[in-house]
Amino acid sequence: MKKSDTYAIGYAVAAAVFYALNVPCSKLLLGSVAPTVMAALLYLGAGLGVGIMYIFHRKKENTAERLSRADLPYTIGMVVLDISAPIFLMIGVKLGTSANASLLGNFEIAATTVIAMLVFKEKVSRRLWAAIGLITLSSMILSVGTDGSFSFSVGSLFVLAAASCWGLENNCTRAISEKSTYQIVTIKGFGSGIGSLVISFIIGEKLPQVKYILPALLLGFVAYGLSVFTYIRAQKTLGASKTSAFYAVAPFISAFLSFVFLHESLTLSYAVALIVMAAGTALVIHDNKKQTETSKA
Repeated sequence: MKKSDTYAIGYAVAAAVFYALNVPCSKLLLGSVAPTVMAALLYLGAGLGVGIMYIFHRKKENTAERLSRADLPYTIGMVVLDISAPIFLMIGVKLGTSANASLLGNFEIAATTVIAMLVFKEKVSRRLWAAIGLITLSSMILSVGTDGSFSFSVGSLFVLAAASCWGLENNCTRAISEKSTYQIVTIKGFGSGIGSLVISFIIGEKLPQVKYILPALLLGFVAYGLSVFTYIRAQKTLGASKTSAFYAVAPFISAFLSFVFLHESLTLSYAVALIVMAAGTALVIHDNKKQTETSKA
C-alpha cells in the first residue's frame, strides 16, 4: 500500500471517529436546543474552529489551491445540501432513538456510491452493489415502527433524507476536494450555519441559553469541522465511494456511545439490522481491498 493511501485511510477513520460523537451528544442537547438551531450551531462551530485554523495556514497556501468561480456550482450545492441534511438529522434524532439514527447514517454509503457512479463515473463492482443492497435492507429494518406494524418510523425517514442529502453533498465536495480544505470547510461551516439559523428564525425557533450554545459550538467544531476536514483530505486520494467505505465505522461507534451514555435499550430489530449492516460494511471494505490489490497488479 502506498504511503499516501495509508495517510488517506487514517484521515477517513479519523473523520469517522470525530463524527461518531455527533448523534449521541446532540441527543443530549436537543432537550434544550431546537433542531434547526442545533444544526446551525453545529456548522457555525465548524466554521469558527476551522476558520481560526485557516487564518494561520492561509499564508502557506498557493493561490491555485483556493476556490475559483468555476467551483461555484459545486460550492453552492455543497452549502445548500449541508443546510438540509443536518436539519433532517436533528429532527430524526429528536423523534427517534440515537442508536437507530446512528446506524441509519450508513445509508449515506449507498447514496454516495450510486451518485459517484452515475455522475462521476466511478466504478462500482458486484461486491459493492451487494453491500449497498445489505445496507439498504438494514436501513429498511430500522425504519419500521416499533409498534409491531409495517408503518415507517417518521424519525427514521428524516434520518434517511439526511443521509441522501449528504450522499449528494459528498460528491459535490469530491469535485472540489483538490482545492483548499481549510477554505472548503470554513465556507461550508459559515454558509450552512447561517442558512440554517435564518430558517430557524423564520419557523419561530429561538436561541437557547449560552450554557447550551457553547457545548453545541464545540461539538460542531469536532464532529463537523474536524470530521469534514479529515474526510476531504481522504477524498483527495481515495475518491468519494472508497472514503465513504472507511467512514462507515462511524455509525457503529456512535450507536455504541448511545447505549453507554444514553442507556437506550437494545431492540430485536436493531440487533438484526446491526448484523445486516455489519455484513454490508464488511463487503464495502473487502471491495476496497480487492480494488487496491487489482490496481497494483
